Amino acid sequence: MQTSYAPFIETEVPEDELIVSRTNLQGKITYANETFASISGYSADELIGSPHNIVRHPDMPRSVFQKMWETIQKEQMWTGYVKNLRKDGGFYWVYAEVSGVYKDGKLVEYKSLRAPVDESVKLEFQDRYDELREKEEDRCRIISQLSCEHVEKLKKFAKEKGVSEDRLLDEILEDYLL
Repeated sequence: MQTSYAPFIETEVPEDELIVSRTNLQGKITYANETFASISGYSADELIGSPHNIVRHPDMPRSVFQKMWETIQKEQMWTGYVKNLRKDGGFYWVYAEVSGVYKDGKLVEYKSLRAPVDESVKLEFQDRYDELREKEEDRCRIISQLSCEHVEKLKKFAKEKGVSEDRLLDEILEDYLL
């Protein structure tokens, strides 16, 4: 459960820059350019060795990444629009091209080039991904306001139960709505 404004802050990818990264065959980052570090809010050192999904935004449907992995494992290039999560909870949109890197004809890693996205495309894909997530994962994005007292009680109770605030809300609603 987010209680700050950060999730609503978008970082724009500059028109004249590309985000570049490489991963091993398991998806762990082996190279991150400075643009990737800057836009994501992580240092290059924090990114190297981390799974690339460190920047996976919860708005992204799992099926998008399943399709990406299926495509690149067939040694084909995958392209698509992706909403990524910044370290501070904000987000940024990219057009991504992911493909294999070969040495002596053998696949050794993956590379990803990411570029800026037009505003109209962002809006189109946000709607499309919201529909996919709802249909495929039964997950909806909501924005709500609660009293500060209730938020603090939720945080405390969630901590006592050892679950996230979101999971606790799910449990309360499941119990209440049954």
